[in-house]
Amino acid sequence: MRLPKPFHRLVPARFRARTPLVPVVRLAGPIGIPMPFRQSLSLATLAVRLQAAFSIPDIKAVALTINSPGGSAVQSHLIMRRIRALAEEKKVSVFAFAEDAAASGGYMLALAADEIFVDPASIVGSIGVVAAGFGFDKLIERIGIDRRVYAAGEEKVILDPFRPERDADVERLKRVQGLIHAHFIDLVKERRGARLKGDDATLFSGAFWTGAEAVDLGLADGIGDLRAVMRERFGEKVQLRLVEGPRPFGLGRLLGASAETAARFDAGALLAAVEDRALWSRYGL
Repeated sequence: MRLPKPFHRLVPARFRARTPLVPVVRLAGPIGIPMPFRQSLSLATLAVRLQAAFSIPDIKAVALTINSPGGSAVQSHLIMRRIRALAEEKKVSVFAFAEDAAASGGYMLALAADEIFVDPASIVGSIGVVAAGFGFDKLIERIGIDRRVYAAGEEKVILDPFRPERDADVERLKRVQGLIHAHFIDLVKERRGARLKGDDATLFSGAFWTGAEAVDLGLADGIGDLRAVMRERFGEKVQLRLVEGPRPFGLGRLLGASAETAARFDAGALLAAVEDRALWSRYGL
């Protein structure tokens, strides 16, 4: 006999029928330190949400839905390591589900999971490091502008976009990128281990693949979506509980702001949108 809901809590917990529960944390967008008028994934913005998800009693697992083109290598690593620390502390399995993209730093987030699932058309991989910029030295010379920089330390001003590129600067940048790339590769091998099926030259070239190809290469474990996989693992009655973060800063909170503040918002929001669009466009999204 099933008790009416008002009397359900009067029954000792050990005698209640428990519905399997899986908290869901959504990791969507570029990764980096958040700035005014721009929401990014970072440890600072996710720490409370992650702690809350892993602290819910009697959970079966924690699920991550990932939709990110990447961004900061440091923030990606900090988030990934925090998830692993909580999973080990609470002794809970973690599942990752890639949506449009789990690429570059977005794939590093997925490495926090014990199992990674993808859509056949997800963009997965891009295990590499990139830096891009512009050179304006010829432009300022043409219009008669002198660049004046005063610094203590001969390497303090490297890769200055307003002076000709120097071979030593490029060599230094590539050395740093190589070290970060090697760390990324070590993380992939640590987390995926024997499941990797491709050779190093292929897997770590910086290329990206569809979800179906990622499964063949061992970068992901299978094709599947959050609801279907969780129901298969924990039963048809599994409850998926979204653990949400604070609401993003919106236009409504600017009501009554000065014209100067509103102008800064417009400029900042436009620049952030352009930067984010550039990240996504690298993968044809």
